[in-house]
Amino acid sequence: MGEPQLIAFTNKEIVRALLKYHNIHEGIWSLSVQFGLKAGMSKVGPSEEDMVPTVIIPLLKFAIQRHDKDTPFTVNASEVNPPSEP
Repeated sequence: MGEPQLIAFTNKEIVRALLKYHNIHEGIWSLSVQFGLKAGMSKVGPSEEDMVPTVIIPLLKFAIQRHDKDTPFTVNASEVNPPSEP
């Protein structure tokens, strides 16, 4: 069987991986995404008359955000990345 062409992750899987990567052992966390917004003109055909108003919504940043209580979208760091015993 060949190499995978696509490996997809859920929001919670991304949060779990980032908690482990950043060595975070406490708190309730979720994924946060910062979007941008830009307007312009785009050509949709072969001639200049085919220009139309366009909106571009880029994904600027991904982050993890701490919360006060657990929700269906959060991950508890103490459960997925408990501190190691000394």
